[in-house]
Amino acid sequence: MTTPESFRDLDIYLARPRGFCAGVERAIEIVERALKQYGPPVYVRHEIVHNKHVVESLRAKGAVFVEELHQIPDGGVTIFSAHGVAEAVEGEAKRRDLPVIDATCPLVSKVHKEGQTHAAKGRLVILIGHAGHPEVEGTQGRIPGGVLLVTNADDVNRLEVHDPERLAYVTQTTLSVDETRDVITALKRRFPKIVGPNVKDICYATQNRQQAARDLAVQVDLLLVVGAKNSSNSNRLREIGTETGIPSYLIADASALDSAWLEGVRTVGITAGASAPEELVQALIRRLGDFGRTRVHELNGAAENIVFKLPAALTKKAARAAHSA
Repeated sequence: MTTPESFRDLDIYLARPRGFCAGVERAIEIVERALKQYGPPVYVRHEIVHNKHVVESLRAKGAVFVEELHQIPDGGVTIFSAHGVAEAVEGEAKRRDLPVIDATCPLVSKVHKEGQTHAAKGRLVILIGHAGHPEVEGTQGRIPGGVLLVTNADDVNRLEVHDPERLAYVTQTTLSVDETRDVITALKRRFPKIVGPNVKDICYATQNRQQAARDLAVQVDLLLVVGAKNSSNSNRLREIGTETGIPSYLIADASALDSAWLEGVRTVGITAGASAPEELVQALIRRLGDFGRTRVHELNGAAENIVFKLPAALTKKAARAAHSA
């Protein structure tokens, strides 16, 4: 409980943009529409997005989350997560004749296609990303001939390639823009003939949120990032705050707020990873109100109006239902 001495004025600054991106909104809508159109249960391979609150909300509506396809019964409506899947997973679903709805983010699919194009031209593909991340595993399993994975510039120096003049690179979509630029620079320095997209494969939402976090961090005493510990883009936002020199914490929700972090703090910045719903941000603002008189300010930032189309499996079924009604 706060004491009168600890109660203070708190200015809260909100990053813009923050929270859900178009790919996440699309993935969640896919699950919700599938539940309405096919009825529960529907089966989702891996977390649809990296946020336990989103997952639990969908689970309560009838979504069943599994790690592998063998956990899905024959005939079970199957949804691939926004992170994408390897070709072998898709092939297994086809062999079992599972009705599949693919919620892979279109920007992730774009990376898959770029890698496949390079491989078709005889280039060895280098993937910049984090080992074990679902998006990386999916991309690795989509490019014929395999890929070499690098995470940082030091990894580039350890690469062994057969033909340094026939190389290409692609990137995980949720990386740090600055780190990725450093890796690309290292790749081009060591392999001058390598081809790739600069930092364009890092999605617009990731870049916008990272820039908003930079703009926010220089104005506050403390940065709070709402997001999951296993969310790559959320971790990058926290790192940006730390690099700026201010205390920065990644928290799943308001319950993780530590009052000790607020000691001597008068300005708090809040942002959220691309998988974090806005309701968690608002709950954190209310929680901060327990420690001071709060004033909330929203910063200016990039406006996002991108909307991705839903899979035809959902839109056609909905159209048929409306026509027969």
